[in-house]
Amino acid sequence: MKVPARKDISIFRRKIIGWYKKNGRAYPWRETDDPFRILIAEMMLRRTKADQVVPVYEHFLKEYPDVDSLAVAKQEALEEILYPLGLKWRTPAFRMVAREVREKYQSRIPETREELTSLPGVGEYVAGAVLSIAYGKREWLVDSNIVRILKRYFCIKTSKEGRRDKHVIEIAKIYASGKDPGRATMGILDITALVCKPGKPDCEKCLLIDRCHYALSQKRD
Repeated sequence: MKVPARKDISIFRRKIIGWYKKNGRAYPWRETDDPFRILIAEMMLRRTKADQVVPVYEHFLKEYPDVDSLAVAKQEALEEILYPLGLKWRTPAFRMVAREVREKYQSRIPETREELTSLPGVGEYVAGAVLSIAYGKREWLVDSNIVRILKRYFCIKTSKEGRRDKHVIEIAKIYASGKDPGRATMGILDITALVCKPGKPDCEKCLLIDRCHYALSQKRD
């Protein structure tokens, strides 16, 4: 599958960052550049709505404000705090991550994708989010929402598991290669949550409308 031109991806990126500056959502994990706090948020946000995560995140960090305190947490206490998020299988990963970071990296969250993805419960998406938002690195991430906006805007075809497609990852890497990687990441996450939603997107509210293949095709219809 042919990857869109870098120029077109750059325009897409610039418009999203502009939109984010005016319309981005406010969450407690966006008020910090602490890699530990951002990692915890991203682990909680997997398959969970952000608004649901906020009270759990704040309670969690009052009890475990850093790697060392989390590394010695009791499993039962963690389960009680994380219970509202469901997916009980995630709970052990928090303590396991903290223990590995303490033992292997002297309690400092790693700064490379390879190191981050070696941690329990940390995949490519979480690693990309932490690296771009916390460390300001030009690192990519892809989830089903990002696949959706790329399909609509660039009119690309994807497999059912689009986030693993090579051409989708290549577009994400080019998207991540410009300035202000943290805002670029948060912008594409927010615009897919608020505007380019599953089902019927709010195209009339979207500043991408003039170059989006999906929006232009709807106008023709």
